[in-house]
Amino acid sequence: MIIDTSEIQDIDSFSRVAYLKEVCGILWVFAPIFLLVLGITISVLAIVWLEREISAGIQQRIGPEYAGPFGVLQALADGTKLLFKENIIPSRGDIRLFSIGPSISVISILISYSVIPWGYNFIVSDLNIGVFLWIAISSIAPIGLLMSGYGSNNKYSFLGGLRAAAQSISYEIPLTLCVLSISLRAIR
Repeated sequence: MIIDTSEIQDIDSFSRVAYLKEVCGILWVFAPIFLLVLGITISVLAIVWLEREISAGIQQRIGPEYAGPFGVLQALADGTKLLFKENIIPSRGDIRLFSIGPSISVISILISYSVIPWGYNFIVSDLNIGVFLWIAISSIAPIGLLMSGYGSNNKYSFLGGLRAAAQSISYEIPLTLCVLSISLRAIR
């Protein structure tokens, strides 16, 4: 059997086009997520810059003005400095609790975003109880704060962890009550 090479090239080019269409389709699904994250990042940078400028105006001092134009890049410089800081683990503390605590806080918040629909056809998990699951999973974060404070074996760090957990819970209780009232109103 003789196979014409032009037919093989046609089939090969067709499979490449189909593959590129599939890759573009997958990337197009992530476009709304990227735009959301980009918008949030720019908003946070603007809010931090405004906070520093307003605080400088209230305190009658010069605000951030040396990192980039008008000090806009000061927040990025602070974030870079934070990434390269030395990780200090207390010698008398419980190393496992101290290290696992922040991980539990961050992972619970990241998992709670799995019930949010990011696009028209891009829903990680479509559940009937999505809002309640989101509240339940994000409510695990204060446990991580308590674990870190307790794991340091320092009473001041433990009090700081208690304060952070109490503050987190004080925001979650009104949020939960609002969601419950809206849900009950929607059921009627």
